[in-house]
Amino acid sequence: MYSFDGAGLDVDFHLLSPKGETLVFDQRKSDGVHTVETEDGDYMFCFDNTFSTISEKVIFFELILDNMGEEGGQDREDWKKYVAGTDLLDMKLEDILESINSVKARLSKSVQIQTLLRAFEARDRNIQESNFDRVNFWSMVNLGVMVVVSAVQVYMLKSLFEDKRKSRT
Repeated sequence: MYSFDGAGLDVDFHLLSPKGETLVFDQRKSDGVHTVETEDGDYMFCFDNTFSTISEKVIFFELILDNMGEEGGQDREDWKKYVAGTDLLDMKLEDILESINSVKARLSKSVQIQTLLRAFEARDRNIQESNFDRVNFWSMVNLGVMVVVSAVQVYMLKSLFEDKRKSRT
């Protein structure tokens, strides 16, 4: 998952597998979510700003690994060492551990999604504040122009009604 902030949002994204194969290639996108089947090895990813190097960019990215549930197997073995009893107890303990690990995995996924949503919200808030400042600046410029134009109009109107003849009394 990644998102960008900044002028233009012209950033390319490349993801290469450990074998050097291109898995994902996005051009000029503001955000993206990609699911990839993983294999052992080092992956390479690149955010490329060569299209618009003048404007600055802020990049948020997050890697979420869904196959992290394998580490729970060791915990189950530790529990079995401490509990002695019938097969029924082992089966209930196994069910409880499976439920706990399922809840743990779902909570972890919820935290990751909330983090992503906070990043999107921060990006959108930054854009919104930038637009707010821009609107305020141009509103003040327009207000200044309107005041100057109204002053010129009053002066011009007054000059139309002035009597420029010399009066004789």
